[in-house]
Amino acid sequence: PMVVKAIRPHTAKPLDVHLMIDPAQPFLKEYADAGADIITVHAEADKHLDRSLQAIKDLGKKAGVSLNPGTNEAALEYVLDRLDLILVMSVNPGFGGQSFMPSQLPKIKRIRDMIGNRPIELEVDGGVNTDTIKSVVDAGADVLVAGSAVFKGDDYAATIGALRTAAA
Repeated sequence: PMVVKAIRPHTAKPLDVHLMIDPAQPFLKEYADAGADIITVHAEADKHLDRSLQAIKDLGKKAGVSLNPGTNEAALEYVLDRLDLILVMSVNPGFGGQSFMPSQLPKIKRIRDMIGNRPIELEVDGGVNTDTIKSVVDAGADVLVAGSAVFKGDDYAATIGALRTAAA
């Protein structure tokens, strides 16, 4: 929560917090109070996913669920109507700079179909760069996390521009 609290006064942009912790529920209020706008928890790490999502909503925040590469999208079915965001991890979580797993593209498409007309954003995190971004967008992603692709270079603005061009 310290980083969120430090950043919050400097931006009106939404702060999307991805909690890769088990259990996440004891920390939800701290992140909400620090200024997070969207709080995402892992389906794999939460025994009571529905309860955590309701707690996030009760804090007045948008709720998201993250799925690791090996987790089937069926894990979302019973909470789909509580979600504002679904995050597909396209690498195994743990460290940056990993290669995108193309096996996640069909999952992204299936989740896009599950979402249908619901107001749920579909986010993809892991290995997103100028070579992979177009296929991720074509599969149905709305929000892209390109951490290593952006921060490995010196000219962040140019890299972001190149990503936007490649995504179009």
